[in-house]
Amino acid sequence: DVTGLISPRRQKKSWSSRAAGIIRWLHLYLSLLGFTVLLFFAITGLTLNHPTWLGADTQRNSEFSGKLERSWLTLTNVSDDPAQSVDRLTVVEHLRAEHGLRGAISEFRVDDYECLVLFRGPAYAADVVINRETGEYSATQTVMGIVAIMNDLHKGRDSGLAWSLLIDISAILT
Repeated sequence: DVTGLISPRRQKKSWSSRAAGIIRWLHLYLSLLGFTVLLFFAITGLTLNHPTWLGADTQRNSEFSGKLERSWLTLTNVSDDPAQSVDRLTVVEHLRAEHGLRGAISEFRVDDYECLVLFRGPAYAADVVINRETGEYSATQTVMGIVAIMNDLHKGRDSGLAWSLLIDISAILT
């Protein structure tokens, strides 16, 4: 008898059966993601209230100095406005390459005598003051640990638009 050797035909799944499978899959992974986000905010809530427990209040400061090319600080034929007479991109990229500065530029202020460049990121800050006449600059860099990074991410401080949206979405879903 050959009927036992032939496998039975698979029945085509109904639309509702397929939809239920997709919904189960979505529920599983969205729940895992939601729990992870909730756990992150619970832990960082504790570290925000007790920063000394895990060393979130410790920081490492460093100072450095250098000299930029004066031509980057006094562009000609641009404008009488001092803010327009500085090659900002070249200055920032030089500082990043020379000293490993990171983070977003939160401020680049220019006046007739100096420039102030502020780099900010979670648990990170670097402030650079540049003398426009000589090209000399001095900088202070502050770096904090992983707990401070998580605390800043919890607050959304200096973390960018994408992280801010993630915080908003997680708050709405929670």
